[in-house]
Amino acid sequence: MSVEGVDLDDLKRRMQGALSVLKTDFAGLRTGRASASMMDPITVDAYGQQMPLNQVGTVSVPEPRMVAVQVWDKGMVSAVEKAIRESNLGLNPVVDGQLLRLPIPELNQERRQELIKVAHKYAEQAKVAIRHVRRDGMDAAKKAEKDGDISQDDSRVASDEVQKLTDQMISEVDAMLEKKEQEISQV
Repeated sequence: MSVEGVDLDDLKRRMQGALSVLKTDFAGLRTGRASASMMDPITVDAYGQQMPLNQVGTVSVPEPRMVAVQVWDKGMVSAVEKAIRESNLGLNPVVDGQLLRLPIPELNQERRQELIKVAHKYAEQAKVAIRHVRRDGMDAAKKAEKDGDISQDDSRVASDEVQKLTDQMISEVDAMLEKKEQEISQV
């Protein structure tokens, strides 16, 4: 759908991009159970650049409370271990040759609160990204009006539509955050 002077489909696509990044970030927050997706946000300093963990090794879940990372290159084991330790996931890898075992500790109340704070940070980043897209849409409407392509009324209608879309996306972020908070808080 396109309102005079503003491509709402493009804005919606860009806002949904921010939501998908948030989903990925939330998947990386652990909830007491092991999952391979919790390793997704971890990047390793490998071969002179930052690479996702799943591009330097195989991530598996052999037990409900254990994640294993089989590193393909022997020289990368220490870099992978360092990246996991610095990831803010609260995991301590046990190195066994090229295999790193990550026991998932029980979440205590303090750790749950930390994870909720991290979830809030991720949600705020998504909201900021959505607001940037809104600003681009508002600027496009103002520019079209200034250039004489659309009337002042059409510009106001376009701005209202952009704001409605923004409000809808922000409420989706809030709903995702609430769901993740409940998931983390579950004992």
